[in-house]
Amino acid sequence: MTMESIKEAALLLFSSRGYDGTSLSQIAAAVGMKKQSIYSHFSNKDELYLSILEEAIFMEEQYVTQYVTKIEKNQLKEQLYSFLLGYRPRYEKTASTRFMLTVAFSPPPHLYSEIMKQTYDYLERLERLFFSVFENDIDEIVIPSNEVAIAFTGVMDSVLIELLYSGDERFQRRLEATWKIFWRGITVSKED
Repeated sequence: MTMESIKEAALLLFSSRGYDGTSLSQIAAAVGMKKQSIYSHFSNKDELYLSILEEAIFMEEQYVTQYVTKIEKNQLKEQLYSFLLGYRPRYEKTASTRFMLTVAFSPPPHLYSEIMKQTYDYLERLERLFFSVFENDIDEIVIPSNEVAIAFTGVMDSVLIELLYSGDERFQRRLEATWKIFWRGITVSKED
């Protein structure tokens, strides 16, 4: 059994049961090994958990980077909206996305500072990515690109909280309302 199979099993268990609801014994059983064998790869549950988080953030960042590189200038509004809307099926179907979002919004208390550092570093990289997107569409946007990138990640945070804690209907309602206000706010003419 490899380190990767341990991580895969742990990811599925952590993403569905959380940190406290998952034991190393359960992970070992899912992989078909003894609990002690996990210790040849990870010193403890925390190390395994943080390792999975690091990979989940990396995968999420890869996805976002690939998505934003395909955004066409004349389709910015539709493609950014679709990006936000796409979190719903990704959260439901992709364990690493579900894990990362759950951990970012509700980390185990004893790992809070380590997780928040990774999360905030990720959010800063996202803001830089979205800054470049907004900077390239400067004709339509009337607010400084760095402020737009920060506001966009705020909209993203808002809708993701609804997805995590309230479900589809509230996610959709929050997305519709915040998106309209966000888009009008960044594209309204300077005379208005």
